[in-house]
Amino acid sequence: MKLVVCAYHNVGYRCIEELLRQGAQISLIFTHEDAATEQIWFSPVRELAEQHGIPYLTSSINEPENIERLRNIGPDFLFSFYYRNMIVPEVLEIPARGALNLHGSWLPKYRGRVPVNWAVINGETETGATLHYMVAKPDAGDIVDQETVAIAFTDTAFEVFGKVTEAAVTVLRRAWPRLAAGTAARIPMDLAAGSYFGGRKPADGRIDWRRSALQIYNLIRGVTHPYPGAFTELNGDTIVIWSAWPVEGQAEPGLIVSHSPLLVGTGDGLLEIRRLQRGDGPETAAAEQVFSPSDRFS
Repeated sequence: MKLVVCAYHNVGYRCIEELLRQGAQISLIFTHEDAATEQIWFSPVRELAEQHGIPYLTSSINEPENIERLRNIGPDFLFSFYYRNMIVPEVLEIPARGALNLHGSWLPKYRGRVPVNWAVINGETETGATLHYMVAKPDAGDIVDQETVAIAFTDTAFEVFGKVTEAAVTVLRRAWPRLAAGTAARIPMDLAAGSYFGGRKPADGRIDWRRSALQIYNLIRGVTHPYPGAFTELNGDTIVIWSAWPVEGQAEPGLIVSHSPLLVGTGDGLLEIRRLQRGDGPETAAAEQVFSPSDRFS
């Protein structure tokens, strides 16, 4: 059988490795050029393709010349592993035995973009990895297999993403032999039981101190390293908060009530800030910064 794979990020890298481990024949890989503005902390799919002598392209699979390439290949399956472009229906109709996507959530929950970050920001205690058929609507086709992932209260999005990556490989390890044999499940997805979330921008990390300490804590761990971080402002400086912890107490939202530890009032509870970055300065422990007890974050 012939496969075409669209892949990026660690999930893409690891899932291609798993397919190759099982002896799958990949005819072509579509991936992405790394964005100059993005911190690249994940494994490069392009290098994996080169190591195995697999042709790859960084142009969109949806471009007319690439659609024609697909028709000439005549793949049995098309896989998408964290590919960032929506794949048009014309492409989805080409593979003889179906087009499948590996999504980083327990579908139908957290359909859409950056599902791991959203799950942490919303304080979820579990998420998952789901392999499903692709249809015109995003993350909406029949489910083949799923694996749950626990989210600990202390987990950052980066740590959860590592767990989701392992779950994705587990799902593919089980599913590929069944897909090849024609015995894989196809479970219709109940979209009414799920949710859809859009992408996030760095500006979405702004802290609203009127929210509870728990909600702000979840935002911070959902966008901390290697993501752009949650931020606030003080006396004209942008303060990025990289690590914090919710504690009992009460004070006006944004008001600094203690320096050591650095405690800030919220809409419900206090937030202990542990690591931060002020303006263009280095990241430091919060105790190394000097604030007045009357200062207020905004």
